[in-house]
Amino acid sequence: MEDKMFYNEILIDHNQHPLHKESLEGANLTLEGVNPSCGDDIVLQLKVENDIIKEGAFQGEGCAVSQASADIMLELVIGKKKEEALRLAELFFRMIKGECTAEEIEELEEAGALQDISHMPARVKCALLGWRTMKELLE
Repeated sequence: MEDKMFYNEILIDHNQHPLHKESLEGANLTLEGVNPSCGDDIVLQLKVENDIIKEGAFQGEGCAVSQASADIMLELVIGKKKEEALRLAELFFRMIKGECTAEEIEELEEAGALQDISHMPARVKCALLGWRTMKELLE
């Protein structure tokens, strides 16, 4: 019950007070990610210098899960090297599939609160949208 409350609090907070939902001036990497099954749509913008994600932002429309997950992802990867951001994305994908250890989920910080999404098949693509878009953008 406590985990579900934590999950709900994080989703509500990142939807009502997103830290990174804006346009990023000076972004040198931009990609639109779309989830055609439900209509979620984000445009992810990153400013990457010397293989480090210096800044990040997103714009878009969609359900609470897709928008909160993108915001949480950016909070986690800003300041990290591209390789580390890609590693964290792989951990997130594995967590959603139920393949992560507790220690690996801890590395995902707030994103770890989304682990129960795996039990909601209709929401999995929503949670993965920002992460998949970032992965495509960085590779």
